[in-house]
Amino acid sequence: MMNHSAGFKTVAMLAVFLAMAACTKKNTPDLDAGLNGGGQNGDVGAGFGPGTKGEFETTIGNKVYFLVDQSSLTPEGRDTLTRQADWLKQYPNVTVQVEGHADERGTREYNISLSARRATTTRNFLLSQGVPGSRISSIAYGKERPAALCDAEECWSQNRRTVTVVTGGAN
Repeated sequence: MMNHSAGFKTVAMLAVFLAMAACTKKNTPDLDAGLNGGGQNGDVGAGFGPGTKGEFETTIGNKVYFLVDQSSLTPEGRDTLTRQADWLKQYPNVTVQVEGHADERGTREYNISLSARRATTTRNFLLSQGVPGSRISSIAYGKERPAALCDAEECWSQNRRTVTVVTGGAN
């Protein structure tokens, strides 16, 4: 019969072996991920070709930033939204949702209201550029979904935004 010391050594060696085996699994990227609609979590249109979510997010730009306590568009914001509207008119089957966000300063109620105004401003600009309202929904998140976390302007400025998310119809 095995004594306790030998049993412990066997269990310890087995644990080391299993830990090493777990570490040797290669973390190789999925070469099909993000191409032709084969992105993570089954995202349709997550690639980077024409009419895809990837093209919209990276080439066109899906974020518009706002000044402190403001829901009016900056010149840069108008430029981004003009590109978004042109792209959306080019791909008439695409639907989007405008997400309004705010930094964490202020009450929850204030930030929900401010982010709703930002989302409405963004949606209204897209409408004014000829994108049909039936293709644009909006939601206000307030400070609940920050893009950056720190107690400084560099993070707060990233959180004062709207994000236009492609929800359907992309290639």
